[in-house]
Amino acid sequence: MKRVYCLVLLMASLLAAAAQKPSVGVPRVFLFGHDYVRVEDWARANGGQARWSVPKQEIKVTLPSGHFTFTVDSRRAQMKGTHVWLSLPVAFKNGSAHLGHIDLATAINPLLAPPRNTTGRPVRNIVIDPGHGGRDPGNMEGKRQEKQYVLLLAKEVGELLGKAGFKVSYTRTSDSTLELPERPAIARRRGADLLLSLHFNSADGPGGSAAKGAETFCMTPVRASSTNARGEGSGAGAYPGNRFDAKNMVLAYQIQRAITAETGAEDRGVKRARFWVLRDADMPAVLIEAGFMTNPADARRIYDGPIRRKLAQAIVDGVVTYKKIVERK
Repeated sequence: MKRVYCLVLLMASLLAAAAQKPSVGVPRVFLFGHDYVRVEDWARANGGQARWSVPKQEIKVTLPSGHFTFTVDSRRAQMKGTHVWLSLPVAFKNGSAHLGHIDLATAINPLLAPPRNTTGRPVRNIVIDPGHGGRDPGNMEGKRQEKQYVLLLAKEVGELLGKAGFKVSYTRTSDSTLELPERPAIARRRGADLLLSLHFNSADGPGGSAAKGAETFCMTPVRASSTNARGEGSGAGAYPGNRFDAKNMVLAYQIQRAITAETGAEDRGVKRARFWVLRDADMPAVLIEAGFMTNPADARRIYDGPIRRKLAQAIVDGVVTYKKIVERK
């Protein structure tokens, strides 16, 4: 088993290295310890143009496939209407904005030229992971516990996925304790094509009720910093989940886009993390923080059954769109 795991890590490292090869026709520059690409050069190479909407601060790129907005010294970008957090902040040098090459490889290019399934195997077998459970209640708001409501959401998502033609199973179906390493291991044993981990957020302090919205996490690229609050630095190596960096991004993006568009939730963006359920996944995987239990508007989406079902449908719609994209001819 250890030898197999090492081979998986080696493959992940090779794939990650391949993904970071120079973009054809786009020169790179070395800035602040990282490889960058001028936004104007990248836009031109993709048949578009870049213009400053706010000089030296915000630049907008118009491509045939949609609009992208980048902010200098920020990692938060807007890509075709949905927020995505970059691995590196946008840099400003010699009058031009620059994008980290790692972001072109693992965030932007997968959305412009999504990967295809090369094995011919359809996306059908989905494992849903309701977060927490048993002695781990997750976030709490009064007497309400996160573990209860993610299980309700998981079953609603599963029912709708089943109606859409998917084969569905769960890491837990009751209030049972499940250790973190066991969650991706269950999906691996079942030969899952996708792993969806469901959670709800909360915020502490006097202004905690103001925090709101949904965010979708996928695996952090090799040697990049995570965007979650407890994110690791850029020295981290490859994990099994890095074999699916491009598909992880497409899956996270489509789910995040569907949730915000269909439920009206605040768009907190696609983010990166090395959560156990993501880093050890042997298939594309995401962790969805579908709203804040401590925010009144979000809480209605969580606790009200009919409204929560709309959230479940949005997650399913994101999965269906992902399936169509990777299975396209």
